[in-house]
Amino acid sequence: MKKQIINQTFDEERSLYNLIDTEVLNCTFAGEADGESVLKECRKIDVKNCKFSLRYPLWHAKKFSLKNSSMDELTRAPLWYSDNGVIEDCNITGIKCLRECKNIALNNCEINSPEFGWRCKELNITNSKIDSMYFLFESKNVEINNLKMLGKYSFQYMKNLHITNSNLDTKDAFWHSKNIIVENSVVKGEYLGWFSDNLTFINCKIIGTQPLCYCKNLKLVNCEMQDTDLSFEYSDVEADIKGHIISVKNPKSGTITADSVGEIIMEDAVIKCDGRVLLRNREVSKVKNIPK
Repeated sequence: MKKQIINQTFDEERSLYNLIDTEVLNCTFAGEADGESVLKECRKIDVKNCKFSLRYPLWHAKKFSLKNSSMDELTRAPLWYSDNGVIEDCNITGIKCLRECKNIALNNCEINSPEFGWRCKELNITNSKIDSMYFLFESKNVEINNLKMLGKYSFQYMKNLHITNSNLDTKDAFWHSKNIIVENSVVKGEYLGWFSDNLTFINCKIIGTQPLCYCKNLKLVNCEMQDTDLSFEYSDVEADIKGHIISVKNPKSGTITADSVGEIIMEDAVIKCDGRVLLRNREVSKVKNIPK
């Protein structure tokens, strides 16, 4: 049976440094001493029903769980360089949560943390709400399901990401990303997916101006587009769109099929553009002002 630390308050520097095989229950990490790194270098610990209000509490943690706990805005950069952890039923508002972590499962959490999840690997995020700018910057091998996400500049420079059943309200999302699949989701925001490679949307609703430009190996399967003007500029694209696209501009290659297109602009291109636009099997490339 693991050792237990129950109903205590800690505020000193490295209060529980190198803690091993222990349950930490109903504790508070706050106080006048304002100490940092209270649980640094911990191993095989379970933290439950705790409150954090000190900087850098869980750095270099191994095989840990954090459940039913809160980390307030004073808990800056709470989890860095940690691996093999579970974060569940938590409320986190400290900036820069998760940095260079590996094999972390996050479930049923509410998080407001700018720069969340930078340079992480093997993350699994489910049933959560996250507000973050530069969300998951340069992270790899990530699975997301049932996420409500808000914040600019998300998913940039990512590799190997799979998102399902989510609602993403963002801007400049997926820039320079590679090997991304988004399914059964709503993606809202300007300038979606620029400079991406192997970005695929399946059964998604895409909302916002100038989406999906400068893309390589772009695919849209059974998707809907709303308020999407100047779409697909200089992209290699295969797209099947339900409903209407406001405008398509200079697709580099591939075929875009839609029920209707307001305007197709094939002019002033700086590279050769041979992409085709079809209105349900009727080619309309190089035609402007197509009626709905």
